[in-house]
Amino acid sequence: MQQDQGQRYPGFATRAIHAGYDPLDEQGALTPPLHVTSTFAFGSVEEGAARFAGEAPGHFYSRVSNPTVALLEQRMASLEGAEAGLATASGMGAITALMWSLLRPGDELIADSHLYGCTHAFFHHGLTEFGIRVRHVDLSDPAALEAAISASTKVVYFETPANPTMRLVDIEAISHVAHRHAAQVVVDNTYATPAITRPVELGADFVVHSATKYLGGHGDLVAGILVGREEAVQQVRLTGLKDFTGAVMSPFTAFLVMRGLKTLELRMQRQSASALEVARWLERQPQVRCVHYPGLESFPQHDLARRQMRDFSGVIAFELTGGLDAGRKLMNGLGLIRRAVSLGDAESLIQHPASMTHSVLTPEERAEHGISDELVRLSVGLETPGDLLDDLGQALAGLSAAG
Repeated sequence: MQQDQGQRYPGFATRAIHAGYDPLDEQGALTPPLHVTSTFAFGSVEEGAARFAGEAPGHFYSRVSNPTVALLEQRMASLEGAEAGLATASGMGAITALMWSLLRPGDELIADSHLYGCTHAFFHHGLTEFGIRVRHVDLSDPAALEAAISASTKVVYFETPANPTMRLVDIEAISHVAHRHAAQVVVDNTYATPAITRPVELGADFVVHSATKYLGGHGDLVAGILVGREEAVQQVRLTGLKDFTGAVMSPFTAFLVMRGLKTLELRMQRQSASALEVARWLERQPQVRCVHYPGLESFPQHDLARRQMRDFSGVIAFELTGGLDAGRKLMNGLGLIRRAVSLGDAESLIQHPASMTHSVLTPEERAEHGISDELVRLSVGLETPGDLLDDLGQALAGLSAAG
């Protein structure tokens, strides 16, 4: 067996391309093979029994593990600085498999007040139905967690940056408070990716991703990832994934995510640079009331962003002076930027959280979570930045003409 180049070299981009795989172990195939199989044959009954018992390496059924999927899991663990990874059929598959494994009736989950709409719905319409208490706390303030946490708190959960408001949470400070009270910390790192932020290195116990977004990067797959300590991840694999949700990633999806990882660092650098240019431009437009982007000096948590993030990602949230109606007119007036949910694609995408991704929240819940009716979310893609500014400019000019 040849030496794994991803282990030999420490660089992030090198590991994203090479970690866990040597072509010379696979007849020289530069691209890892796609193992399209549901089951695996054993050399003997004893070998099969040992694999089922976890006493021998190897695969026995692709709902539990598969060589192609396992390579992605190993590669993501390397990039996040974690011991082990687990791939799932979607980002919500990662979240649900993890929470069903960590929580029991009578336990408490403390979640940040800014969350993705489907995560909020699962917490309140799923977990609470089974006797798990869910409380929202402003985790941008570690003192608020200190005041709220109790002996029944088992998990502290947050996104940073948060969807869709871009608000940040200090991972190191929150982890310190949670661990003093024996609670585990789960961070949704979808917006930043390990190219920008690595929560495990800052104290988090688990990291989850919608790999549909930046990790895949091309808008052609739906997938999820979680990473953490090896023993804990294995427990999620055998309970939350295998028995509870069955939200298993297909080998072909794993193949596509690994393709995306090869350019992750380059894409995040380009999209972050373009987003900063667009955010600065938006700040200067009279039709724009405010812009939420961690890379802006005006962003209230800019210092935390510089300390915790290696770059600022490609998502911008902004509000228009004309309110909800202006937001609708802006989005309908765009030509190059596509009206679509999701983010992290090569194409720039724009959406209205109050009527789309966060429509499952009541108006009162949206207000509590900082999502105004006029908030618009823009995922900056890989197009030439000047073309994006031209498209936004003509759409904003249409607002002025209409007014």
